[in-house]
Amino acid sequence: MHNDLSALDAARLLGVSLPTLYSYVSRGLLASASNGASRRKRYPREDVLRLAARKNDAKRGGQAATAAMHWGLPVLETQISHIFDGRLLYRGCDAAQLAAHATLEAAAGLLWDDGAADYFQHDQFALPQGRLQSILACAPDAPPLARAMLVLPLLPQCMSMPMHAPADMLRCGPTLMRVLAAALLRTAPSVLPLHRQLAQAWQADPAQAELLRAALVLLADHELNASTFAVRCVASTGASLPAALGAGLAALSGHKHGGGSAAARRMLSAALAASDARDAIGNFYTATAPACAGFGHPLYPHGDPRAAHLLAILSAMAPGYPQLDAILAACATASDLLEIKPNADLALAAMELAFGWPEGAGMSVFALARSAGWIAHAAEQAASAALIRPRARYIGRHQRD
Repeated sequence: MHNDLSALDAARLLGVSLPTLYSYVSRGLLASASNGASRRKRYPREDVLRLAARKNDAKRGGQAATAAMHWGLPVLETQISHIFDGRLLYRGCDAAQLAAHATLEAAAGLLWDDGAADYFQHDQFALPQGRLQSILACAPDAPPLARAMLVLPLLPQCMSMPMHAPADMLRCGPTLMRVLAAALLRTAPSVLPLHRQLAQAWQADPAQAELLRAALVLLADHELNASTFAVRCVASTGASLPAALGAGLAALSGHKHGGGSAAARRMLSAALAASDARDAIGNFYTATAPACAGFGHPLYPHGDPRAAHLLAILSAMAPGYPQLDAILAACATASDLLEIKPNADLALAAMELAFGWPEGAGMSVFALARSAGWIAHAAEQAASAALIRPRARYIGRHQRD
């Protein structure tokens, strides 16, 4: 059986004229080869079928769908958050303005149902103190995110609450966020405000606690990022809320998502330790770092407002914390060298270093904050009753003997 086609057969499969077929070859869309002595061009069957699939897919919007998966057009409808004109909005409210006074609990209520109910004030589920501690004891040396990923799948077995229907997801949301905080911090579950739980665990003073409060609000949601999309996919299958949150944590653990603050911290540490900070920063990004970790964001061409807000707070705090001047100077040097404005990952890294919080604290802040948005998206997806199941464009070999 021949694996190549004549020009006429190839054109017929593609549904084009012979001149169009030849133009595909000249544009590099299709390969051709001479057929021995006849010198007639032949076209690999697999390549022709692959191109035909792409053409048919494009007619159904497949090319647009592919582009949409890479910072492109929207692919899901939501009422939760929106990035517009350089601002992050939670149900129409500017997140940076909320960060000036709101708590993560208040931001969660806004994201969950536009503030219609105070779920944290009326939290009706008992915190699983003993069972949680026994689960945490299974991984005494695990990093915070790994501990949280261990705890969440086991919660349905130790908490007698429904966690599948949208309304149930919101009702048990406060308990799950408090359990997540306990797992990240290796503390007992508490009803203290979540930013105060972080401050207490890291021995942060009142000014640092206020910074943590603002950071949690700013990071509570961010539209359809990778971890949120993972949460929505799992929630769309009818899985429980802990299962959906576990998917979010797993996605967040990747260095291209939640790992940005760790890379930015390494860059700042290298800059602070070097005699020439500019040279150290240049070497770091050339040799080891993910592309400009801590800087730039495709959705904020003029700068990440979350980073701007947090770095402004850090600048105002600098007189009381001598180490902050050097850290902020390194941030400015890196931004000048890269010619890119900072993103939220850099702000989290600067916070970690400035106040001596444990390494990975930025990731814990990120995970705890984003759980509020994940719960909102899981409930919204469950309410839609739609299974997220996109199609794939097959580009491999077709029928084989």
